[in-house]
Amino acid sequence: MTTDLIDLRAARTADCEALADIHSDAWLGAYRGVLHGVDLQKMVSKRGPDWWRGALARGVEIKILSIADVPAGYATYGPCRLRGTGMEGEIYELYLKPEYQGLGFGRTLFDNVRETLEGRGLKGLAVQVLTDNEPARAFYRALGGRLAAKSWYRIGGKRLALSIYVWSVSSD
Repeated sequence: MTTDLIDLRAARTADCEALADIHSDAWLGAYRGVLHGVDLQKMVSKRGPDWWRGALARGVEIKILSIADVPAGYATYGPCRLRGTGMEGEIYELYLKPEYQGLGFGRTLFDNVRETLEGRGLKGLAVQVLTDNEPARAFYRALGGRLAAKSWYRIGGKRLALSIYVWSVSSD
């Protein structure tokens, strides 16, 4: 038994159901109205427990955040894939279940992943987010992210703008 309220650890195969639930809840909360309903459902349905098992088997780095032993969020991360940013680390995804948003848990997860990447010698950090997702953009700005570039993503025949935020090496 743990006395810690917040637990951050590498995801395990036993977490795949929880990861699918977090992804589904977060996506439905964040992108309803931004993405067409059918397209949103297709995206969510692709990320069931089997998808997460495959991701772990492929070596995708996933950190899971639990609050009082209840999985509440996750982040995927690794070397930066975004050319031209000058950053070496990237958070590919960071999602919390809606009921845990706005309480500081996202910042805790973000800071922990950022420290993990810096501890591996990856200098600087990049994150991309759908431009229409204003709450996510505000979250990254509040964490000190600087808008560095724009990009595009196509889903279901719709072209969506992406905003790319960057952070230089932490001075902590």
